Amino acid sequence: MLISEEIARTTYADRLAQARADRQGHRLAAARRLSRKAEQAALRARLALARVI
Repeated sequence: MLISEEIARTTYADRLAQARADRQGHRLAAARRLSRKAEQAALRARLALARVI
C-alpha cells in the first residue's frame, strides 16, 4: 500500500509540473501573438501617417 501511495504522489507531482509547464507555454505563445499584433498595428499606423504627410 505504501508503494502505491508513493507512485500516486509521484504521478500527481509529475502531472502538476506538466500542467504548469503547459500553462507557461500557453502564456508565452499568447504574449508572442499579442506582440506580433502590436507590431502590425504600429506598422499600419506608420503607413497611414506616411500617406497623410
